[in-house]
Amino acid sequence: MSEQPVRQGPVHITLLMGPKLVRPVPAEVTEALLSAQITATAGERSGFQLAFDLTKTGVINQRLLPEGFFDPKTRLVITVSVRGTQDVLFDGLVVRQEVGASNQPGHSTLTVTGEDLTLLMDLEERTARYPNLPPSQRALAILQRYSDYGIRPDVYAEKIAQPPHQDLRVHYQTGTDLQYLTDLARANGYTFYLEPGPNPGQSSARWGPEVRLGIRQHALNVNMDANTTVDQLTFAYDGTAREEPQARWQDPGTRVSTLLPQPSISPLRPPLGRRPTPALKRRTLSGTAKQQREQAEAELLARAAVSADVVSGSGSLDVNRHGYILQPRQLVGVRGSGRAYDGDYYVKSVTHNLRPGSFQQNFTLSREGLEALNDTVRP
Repeated sequence: MSEQPVRQGPVHITLLMGPKLVRPVPAEVTEALLSAQITATAGERSGFQLAFDLTKTGVINQRLLPEGFFDPKTRLVITVSVRGTQDVLFDGLVVRQEVGASNQPGHSTLTVTGEDLTLLMDLEERTARYPNLPPSQRALAILQRYSDYGIRPDVYAEKIAQPPHQDLRVHYQTGTDLQYLTDLARANGYTFYLEPGPNPGQSSARWGPEVRLGIRQHALNVNMDANTTVDQLTFAYDGTAREEPQARWQDPGTRVSTLLPQPSISPLRPPLGRRPTPALKRRTLSGTAKQQREQAEAELLARAAVSADVVSGSGSLDVNRHGYILQPRQLVGVRGSGRAYDGDYYVKSVTHNLRPGSFQQNFTLSREGLEALNDTVRP
C-alpha cells in the first residue's frame, strides 16, 4: 500500500464491526464519524480512538448505543481506500466508551477506544507445559489458538538454536499468552506484534526480527523546497543509549564460569548507518550462569541488539502532500536532512489522524548510526 500514490484521489474510511465476524456499519455511523486516531508501534499493542457526533435523535443514541453496538470486546476493523485500493489500518476490540453530553446542539460526542487483537491473548492467565519445544515452536503453538479470528502465525526460527533438553529442563508458561510470547521474543532479540490485513478480518502475527531488510517505502523529503513532503522532522543522537552487555555462563560439569564472547548484532539488526555508534555503557546480565549456554548466548545477543539504536527521528506529514501512506515497522529513506542523518531508517511508530478532508501522520524513526550506507536514497 505504501507504493500506491494518493495525490489524485480522496481517502475514504470504512468501519466494520461485529462480535467476531465483522460487517460494514450502518451508513449513519460512518456519517457521524468526526475523527479517527490509530497508533501502531513496533513491539507494542496498537490502539485506536474514534469520535462520533451523538445527536439526541440519531440512530447511535436512540438504538445502537442502548443495544450494545459499541460494547467492550466488540470487534472493529478500520480500512482506508485510496483510488480504489484498500488498506487495513486496524483490527481490534473495543475496550471503552465515553459519552460527552453537551447543552450546545451538535457538541455531544461518543468516544470509542480500543486495542488490537493481542488483547485476546492478554485476558486469561494460564499454566502450560512445553516439553522438547524450542522458543519458536512454543510461539507457534500459542498462536494457533487464535486462528478463528483470522490470525496467521508468522514465526521465525531463533537466530541462536536452542535445542530443548527435557531431561535438564521443561519450559513452563505462567501468565497470559501475550506475556509469554513477548518474553520469548525479547529473550531472542525478536519482536511480537499483529499486522492487520491484507484483507479485512485477517491479521499476521509476527514473532521474529524487526523488518530491516527488503523494499523501502517512498522516501521522506525535508528541506527540499517544492519537493518537500514532510511537514516537520527532528533528529536526536543519544550516545548513552547503547550498551555492551556481558554475560557469564557456568559449565554444569566442571562448575567453571566463563565470560561469553560479544556477539555480532548484524543477524538481528542489519546496519542502516555507515558509522555505527560505540557502546559507552557496560552492563552484566543476571541469571545467565545457570542457563543452558545457547539460552545465555541468545539473551546476550538480544540485549546487545535492543540497545543498538541511538539515532531517533520524529516528524509529521500530510498524506496528500507526501503522496503515500507511511507504514510502521518497515524501512523508509530520508533525504534533505544533511549528510549525517540522510539514509534509511526503521519506522518505529506511526499515528494516523483522520478527519473529514484530512489525513495526517505522526511518526518516529530509528537506526544505529550516522551517515547513509549508500550515496542515493531510493525511491
